[in-house]
Amino acid sequence: MPIVLGQHFIGGGRSGFGQPLHKSIDATTGEVLPYSFYQAIDAEINAAAQAAKAAFCEFRQISTVRRAEFLDAIADELDQLGDDFVAIVCQETALPIARIQGERARTSGQMRLFAKVVRYGDFLGVRIDQSLPDRKPMPRVDLRQYRIGIGPVAVFGASNFPLAFSTAGGDTAAALAAGCPVVLKAHSGHMATADMVGCAIVRAAERSGMPKGVFNMIFGSGVGEGLVKHPAIQAVGFTGSLAGGTALCKIASERPQPIPVFAEMSSINPVVLLPGALAARGVTIARELAASVVMGAGQFCTNPGLVIGIRSVELDAFTDILKEHLGAQAPQTMLNSGGLRSYRQGVEHLLSHPGVTHLAGKTQEGKQAEAQLFKADVSLLLNGDLLLQEEVFGPTTLLIEVADDTELEGALRALRGQLTATLIGEPTDLKRYQWLVPLLEEKVGRILVNGYPTGVEVCDAMVHGGPYPATSDARGTSVGTLAIDRFLRPVCHQNFPDALLPKALQNANPLGLKRLVNGIWTSDPIF
Repeated sequence: MPIVLGQHFIGGGRSGFGQPLHKSIDATTGEVLPYSFYQAIDAEINAAAQAAKAAFCEFRQISTVRRAEFLDAIADELDQLGDDFVAIVCQETALPIARIQGERARTSGQMRLFAKVVRYGDFLGVRIDQSLPDRKPMPRVDLRQYRIGIGPVAVFGASNFPLAFSTAGGDTAAALAAGCPVVLKAHSGHMATADMVGCAIVRAAERSGMPKGVFNMIFGSGVGEGLVKHPAIQAVGFTGSLAGGTALCKIASERPQPIPVFAEMSSINPVVLLPGALAARGVTIARELAASVVMGAGQFCTNPGLVIGIRSVELDAFTDILKEHLGAQAPQTMLNSGGLRSYRQGVEHLLSHPGVTHLAGKTQEGKQAEAQLFKADVSLLLNGDLLLQEEVFGPTTLLIEVADDTELEGALRALRGQLTATLIGEPTDLKRYQWLVPLLEEKVGRILVNGYPTGVEVCDAMVHGGPYPATSDARGTSVGTLAIDRFLRPVCHQNFPDALLPKALQNANPLGLKRLVNGIWTSDPIF
């Protein structure tokens, strides 16, 4: 059995006072696993934040080459976590082996992707305007700008992705790539997983010669508020519920020094079914959509929770097939008992709501989630009923039928911010309904055509964000290389002697960066 200390990671060491108070739970059986974890006390929260602060000055000035080597080293350590590790993750989450193996590859791949970003150097955003001493009527001084890490970042591990959105997940990868030490609050649903991944990060830090406090992690309940309030913390990365994200935003905004919170919180990811597509392939769409709804027990932030179609015989036929598919689904074990409890409450709210009809799904009872299909009158959405826009985190979707294009437009305009929106259509549909695209651009971070949102590619172009309440800040993304921008800020150097400038801004361009020099992008030295 792997050694899991259950102690906090602080400044390169481990810490735990008193007796361990928390246990890992087998998500499938509910049995207590033989791993115990300490509850962080205030002194340990302070020590973790201070360790990150102490490491920041050195870490942000480490060369891009060495920082990239650190990220690659983390990736290597993650890849070397073996079958015993995978088994523990599966126990704590009830996720299948193939899913965990794939997620481990995604997590190490994220680290390597950010290593490439760091090596390339464009994240520094170098802009140089050389002096113009002879300019009339006023000379121009020499001005040079680049971006530095914002400071220590508090990251909150997510429940639904124990690897890719947790200890070594996208927020941690982006923060470290930006030069920001991390203090991670481990998720209570997979603490043994977090402990083993934390050890991998520390090993990579030691191999790469990083400062001791570059990565820190604390366990326990009720520690988030103290962490976000700590003056050393300069930004927050969060993936979780709307209530949790909103609470963190409030805490961060009420600090003596307010800080940004980049929270991914809630989305129902509307799918718009266009008439030609339903006529041509309604059976196929129903089957594919049902599969997307129940994938991973519906525990994806991009789960399609709302389906909108225009009234027609084809929509009726589609609905009947969708009912069959979702009604025939076997129950699924969710990540933890808390998630199942929230799912049950969400289903009960819909069942008891006037204007909402239950179309398919077995009674929600026992220890597994049953797939459900509901239908709601469009008037509820048009009249601002927020229950229809509350995310039910699990294998459930809600169908809305609109009378015509005008009602379709009204329904989409009534939606709050979302992570994604999907258009299912034939070429003639897409041409006829191209007017939907600018409308949806105002509502979401990613628009799909003839696909399903439950799948987020980690790459340069991906946007995993959107207007509130999908996220707390629509200007960023938590997936893709643009995620690094959240943890950077610009600094301008005026009239500096070349020898005193950071290397990225020096005339000789020793890092070989692509830079905006006097309005022209170039990687050439300045002489």
